[in-house]
Amino acid sequence: MKILIADDHPLTLQGTVSYVEKMGHKVVCSCSNGKAALNYIQLHTPDLAILDLNMPGIDGIEVAQKIFENKSQTKIVLLTMHNEMSILNKAKEYNIYGYILKDKAFPDLENCLKEIENGKKYFSTSMHKDFNPETTDSNDLLSVLTLSERKIIELIAIQKTSKQIAELLFISEKTVEGHRTKIIEKLGIPKEKNALLIWAIQNIKK
Repeated sequence: MKILIADDHPLTLQGTVSYVEKMGHKVVCSCSNGKAALNYIQLHTPDLAILDLNMPGIDGIEVAQKIFENKSQTKIVLLTMHNEMSILNKAKEYNIYGYILKDKAFPDLENCLKEIENGKKYFSTSMHKDFNPETTDSNDLLSVLTLSERKIIELIAIQKTSKQIAELLFISEKTVEGHRTKIIEKLGIPKEKNALLIWAIQNIKK
């Protein structure tokens, strides 16, 4: 298979490329952000794209969404630290072919690629199957947020302004404000001045 690999951590990217190539696959592109990955996929349609979930600008799920909407033939595998069924279920909406937890990445990735070659899908077997949003603590409430919204609330928690967040994530300040509104609605935070900032400082684990 011709494979693209995207991860914003250089050592993880290098290790994944090396591992995949040792399995006999051709890595046609490696990149450090979602925008570069999406551009390459749209231009060259590799057989498979292995994407880190958290990347600057466009995250792995957003790339998967755009590929799904464009009806591209490239199959998507997400590589992540997020062991949450809510995120997996969101990703499945975009017909991903694999969801691999980084703590078991190499054995799981090998199994995943073999399954995909056989026309099947593969999801890490260690995923939590008992996630219940009604009984989770404040940090688990973040599971209702998209990856972009999670990035933003984590930056809010360290008291970054909308302008600073926009610059860090390479998006417009207006987009940040839109995300802030959605976060407030999803988390049920009062629409009062600084209420989101206070909630984030009190509830986001540093």
